[in-house]
Amino acid sequence: MNRPPLRRDARRAESITRARTGLTQDLRGRQRRYITAMLIRTACVVVMALTWSRWPVVAVLALAGGVLIPYVAVVAAQAGWRQQRGTRAQLVTPAPVPAPRVVLEPTLILPPEHDRAA
Repeated sequence: MNRPPLRRDARRAESITRARTGLTQDLRGRQRRYITAMLIRTACVVVMALTWSRWPVVAVLALAGGVLIPYVAVVAAQAGWRQQRGTRAQLVTPAPVPAPRVVLEPTLILPPEHDRAA
């Protein structure tokens, strides 16, 4: 039983480790990161309110966290799918096929004839 020799010039199969995560899983992960960031922001606002008169330095740091966290959360939530995509093969567009030419012939439409009893 002879086996055919392996071809070195054949295209290699894609590795499953390079496959990207599904859109549903990616969306779920981004939503969790965003909600976690918003919970941390809420905690910053509460800490700011509780420490404003007693520890103003802590309150100002919490205020800065409450202002900066939404920006960071939105950027982190939007950064998921595009980074995993990798290089994309160029799409081959087929040459446009011209539509078949239709020749219209003139048509004469006559009104219906009515039977008149005279």
